[in-house]
Amino acid sequence: MTKESYSTKTTANEKGIHTDFINNMTYGEYLKLDQILSGQERLSDHHDEMLFIVIHQVSELWMKLILHETNAAIHSIQSGDMQTSFKQLARVSKIQSQIIQAWDVLSTLTPAEYMEFRDSLGQASGFQSYQYRLIEFALGYKTPHILKIYEKDAELHKQLKEAYEGPGLYDVAIDALAEAGFKINPEVLNRDYSKPYEEDDSVRAAWLTVYRDVENYWDLYQLAEKLVDIEDWLQQWRFRHMKTVERIIGFKVGTGGSSGVNYLKKVLDQRFFPELWSLRTEI
Repeated sequence: MTKESYSTKTTANEKGIHTDFINNMTYGEYLKLDQILSGQERLSDHHDEMLFIVIHQVSELWMKLILHETNAAIHSIQSGDMQTSFKQLARVSKIQSQIIQAWDVLSTLTPAEYMEFRDSLGQASGFQSYQYRLIEFALGYKTPHILKIYEKDAELHKQLKEAYEGPGLYDVAIDALAEAGFKINPEVLNRDYSKPYEEDDSVRAAWLTVYRDVENYWDLYQLAEKLVDIEDWLQQWRFRHMKTVERIIGFKVGTGGSSGVNYLKKVLDQRFFPELWSLRTEI
């Protein structure tokens, strides 16, 4: 029996399979595949521009899910539902492991191939990804000059500004420390969330106690490790981004005007949850 006839016979034996969708919703309709799959419009005739578009669109979809789970985790922590937040944050880490793999596919694009259609991008650049900025904001990294990029779209600018001025994941984690009875610097607890977070001795002391007394602070310990997972994966994503860019365009200036690889190397030094890293030397 051939594979084709075997497949046909197997399908025929599945008497319950639905085939009449005249009045019912199909898989493609539920996922709006007509919209998703019609969004890959090349601006050049080069074959590999399709790869470039699809990889970035897939990454943006993963980022949408990262934001969905991260914002949910923030609300869970604020409401004291730690167990739910652990599931949400664990999912973020799994998503991050997937989004990192996208760079492996994009790195199959050679410098010569990319230069065939790079000019078609104009000044468009991944640097302008508003979802990536929302992820940074949710993790507590705030840079005011970034907001100017999005003034073209008033609604989007408003959304970004609200996230920029709101508490991030680390802010609510620190609040959880205070709720657990740790003495946290009031200036940290009442800080302006639009300002970049700066390492604080009271926060470091609290986390150090958590790590030295895991049994009594198990939930906070789990929360801390979930945050470290997320930052670790994010830095791995950034590293793969940097190396992929270097592999394809070397040290050229980015289409968005950044210094390209040199800029990407600098952001590798950024810390989102600084005390959770510095305390490891003290334990």
